[in-house]
Amino acid sequence: MTVRARRTIHLAARLPGADSTARADPAAGSRIAFASFERPARTAERGLLDFLLLAGGPRLREHRGRIHDLDAVGRPEPLTVLNALAAVTERIGLAATVDATFNEPYELARRLATLDHLSGGRAAWHVVAAADARTGENFRRGGHHDLVDRSPRAAEFIAVARELWDSWTPDGLSRPFAHRGPHFDVAGEFTVPRPPQGHPVVIRAGDSDEDREAAARDADVVLGRPGTLEEGRVFYADVKARLARYGRGADDLKIMPRVTVVLGDTAAEAQERAAEIRRLRVSPRHAILAVERIWGTDLSSYDPDGPFPDFDPVPEPEPVPGPARSGDPVATAERWRALSRQKGLSIRQTLIEASGRQSFIGTPEAVAAELETFVEQGAADGFVLVPEPAPGGLDEFVDRVVPLLQERGAFRAEYRGTTLRSHLGLAEPGDKG
Repeated sequence: MTVRARRTIHLAARLPGADSTARADPAAGSRIAFASFERPARTAERGLLDFLLLAGGPRLREHRGRIHDLDAVGRPEPLTVLNALAAVTERIGLAATVDATFNEPYELARRLATLDHLSGGRAAWHVVAAADARTGENFRRGGHHDLVDRSPRAAEFIAVARELWDSWTPDGLSRPFAHRGPHFDVAGEFTVPRPPQGHPVVIRAGDSDEDREAAARDADVVLGRPGTLEEGRVFYADVKARLARYGRGADDLKIMPRVTVVLGDTAAEAQERAAEIRRLRVSPRHAILAVERIWGTDLSSYDPDGPFPDFDPVPEPEPVPGPARSGDPVATAERWRALSRQKGLSIRQTLIEASGRQSFIGTPEAVAAELETFVEQGAADGFVLVPEPAPGGLDEFVDRVVPLLQERGAFRAEYRGTTLRSHLGLAEPGDKG
């Protein structure tokens, strides 16, 4: 009888973002001090994870001039932090979230290539494309960016960056480059030799149909939300099936959903911890801000411990002076009100109930088994972990879940290469010269 080998799980970690419980916990310490980044980086490397993803954004989140309370601690520039982390780590991949709307290809390609050289081939770029006017106000370009325009710009941005990285030969000879396109017109010579990986790893989101197509075309890793096992399998099959039309194979793109993990010694304890984490995420002020974003009107006089508005959301003006509302606001409002009526919940209680973002909740043994099931049954190649509570949740995962995955033969016992591409099992791109 032939025994099928277990698939190796790819694991990464996302550093606490602006909406993390780490922002609400005084024990988390400064979110600017280097030690706050060094600790999870060393933990992720101790756990043999593929990469560490540092979230970021070029503007604090706000609504009607009010900053989200969990954002007030600040957002340092990701690539600067990762360059510092390259000096205190040896193998862990270093991924920065950098916006393609308010940056330019030549300069960002230089910064990513520099990180790849300084880290010995461990750089990655999580591509995002902001489109809101408030972020635009921070930049000379300013103004509202058409949602239709930002995706083609991001696609061309990635293509230009790769042209720049390819403008040096592997043996260190610089070649002139020239790109003429609808969004970028650049020419000259690139200042940084070809990165050790050839190209830094490109990470993209994959929630919408447009995102999935973009990831199939030009990403090395695609993020997403797994939902149920069956939803994960449908997503996985859909994205992998798109690769062939771009001349790519199934192994050329790793599907790694973003997942939250909450552990406990018993299933009941894990559920209690998960409920407390959701409560910390939704402060009274955050609850009203979230409802205002859907209703599109000032609700500052409403009590977060009271009922929802009895009127429907107002139409969104154009151009919108801030992040666009996602999905159908009326449908979201009705879903929240129905949940509130059904369970007798206030505004804040409803948002806490509806924000059940934790994907894997349970004992270390149960979580390890569930992670392996998702990979074995074709719902993911791995996961980008958001272990809670922050900042100690990653230590707990590495100490309690990773050894179990290793015992099951589902996760590496040591790094076998030095670059992020080697960790992910991705081929280095060939010289296009």
